[in-house]
Amino acid sequence: MDRELTDRARHLLKVLVECYIRDGQPVGSRTLTEASGLGLSSATVRNIVADLEEEGYVSAPHTSAGRMPTVRGYRFFVDALLTVQPLESAAIERLRTELSPDLTTRDLIQSASSLLASITAQAGLVTVPRHNQSALRQVEFLPLADGRVLVILVVNEREVQNRVIATDQRYGQAELTAAANLINARYSGCSLDDIREAMLASMRSDRDRIDRQLQASLDLASMAFAPEPDGGADYVVTGEAQLMESSSEQEMDKLRALFEAFQQKKDILELVDRCRQAEGVQIFIGEEAGFEALGDFSVITAPYETSDQTLGVVGVIGPTRMAYERVIPIVDVTARMLGMALSSP
Repeated sequence: MDRELTDRARHLLKVLVECYIRDGQPVGSRTLTEASGLGLSSATVRNIVADLEEEGYVSAPHTSAGRMPTVRGYRFFVDALLTVQPLESAAIERLRTELSPDLTTRDLIQSASSLLASITAQAGLVTVPRHNQSALRQVEFLPLADGRVLVILVVNEREVQNRVIATDQRYGQAELTAAANLINARYSGCSLDDIREAMLASMRSDRDRIDRQLQASLDLASMAFAPEPDGGADYVVTGEAQLMESSSEQEMDKLRALFEAFQQKKDILELVDRCRQAEGVQIFIGEEAGFEALGDFSVITAPYETSDQTLGVVGVIGPTRMAYERVIPIVDVTARMLGMALSSP
């Protein structure tokens, strides 16, 4: 049965974790004695650290080395000992300036990821709002040469998307305008996926009774609202180079496994999906994420949302010895500001 840590043990664990995060080296008893400020003897400090090791909060990479925090030690530090630092005013102003409501959704996602990476010196990750979360405000069709049609979509009240589709049949401007008017009248406010499914269902069930105008609307909508051929980007990650620059040769293999996980996407997406369904900041330390590639890294995430729905997740991925007291508020504020920017009309 685990014993409750004494005040002295809690303080020494806090100092040990802070020293390890700062220096990246196992912390010896002499360093811990001097840094703790408790006035304890080295022998007393060694005994307390031995108890912490027995309880699983710290470990020694070698018999004669100092101690480093385990996942359990980091978790206790984050949950019970951490004092979160208020975000610097310069960082807040930078986020406010660069997450401008005037940007498109795609540019906001890219900007948020880059800002997270730059401010934290870790990897920044932002998931892209899913296709079915794009609500149609208005669609327009304009004829181009060679049977192509320019589709202008206004979605989520503020984002404009342009797509070019190739049609088997030539449509004049009057037909395209009529088709757009019909779609706008029936489906404004619906998700693009729902519109496409409704159109396809109509094509299957009412084919014998469809007039030319409705047929044009169905044909154009089924192509205009189709998912992008590559499925679209699931998330944007920036800052991989910063992780490499701050890592030792021994850590490179772990980084390569992490970058491979970024490319494979499955595990990362499963993790951020869990975060998307949770409230507030979520912190996964090492093995807590449940994926081998993240075993030596921590993930800090927060959902970004508008007034009525959660759109996605912002997060930071970095070594377990990251500066949690600084990264946590950066992730939290970035999520809030991204949501505010996306909510602006």
